[in-house]
Amino acid sequence: MRVLIVEDEDALRENLRRELVAAGHVVDVAADGEEGLFAGLEYPVDIAIVDLGLPKLSGLEVIRRLREKDRHFPILILTARDRWQDKVEGLDAGADDYVAKPFHLEEVLARLQALLRRSGGWASSSLACGPVVLDTRAQTVTVEGQSVELTTFEYRILEHLMLKAGEVISKTDLTEHLYEQDFERDSNVIEVFIGRLRRKLDPDDRLKPIETLRGRGYRFALARNAS
Repeated sequence: MRVLIVEDEDALRENLRRELVAAGHVVDVAADGEEGLFAGLEYPVDIAIVDLGLPKLSGLEVIRRLREKDRHFPILILTARDRWQDKVEGLDAGADDYVAKPFHLEEVLARLQALLRRSGGWASSSLACGPVVLDTRAQTVTVEGQSVELTTFEYRILEHLMLKAGEVISKTDLTEHLYEQDFERDSNVIEVFIGRLRRKLDPDDRLKPIETLRGRGYRFALARNAS
């Protein structure tokens, strides 16, 4: 997933960025509210972490303006304020959850995953479509009960497709969720990864889990299993 961190404390922002990158996510960062608002409006963000006490533009105002501009990605508030009124105000502004400082990074990661799953209509940490099961917590994939070994980029693409199973995802969208903003991109890389995923998930060409829609992108075609 592509995560936006809007946090003015340098050490905390870098620590969060490092941990999220290590967990396999693409991360954009902003050190103040104005920069954070710009990133939230201009970048293909999946989820955002927003501190309330930001310079130039408060976290609450950033959230309000993002929602006014129809940016519907989940937002997790970070706050050093312990008054329940502050938390309620943040949720009323359009945030989806909050974590109070100080916090454990494991809790932040777990809450981000839960928010992302819920935004995609998933109730549990396992995304199951037919015989394909992706465990977002363990970052493992099985097909008909057999483990499938994926590279980091292959896993990222599959997770993104399965989180939005049934939706058409453009090649541009997939590329932007794979790479940092300033990374040099090859337009054929996505096709290579999709081809490798198909061979690993469906070596006998029976399941046909990933559908290509010419000129539009890709879709994870297997129906979601009933929860």
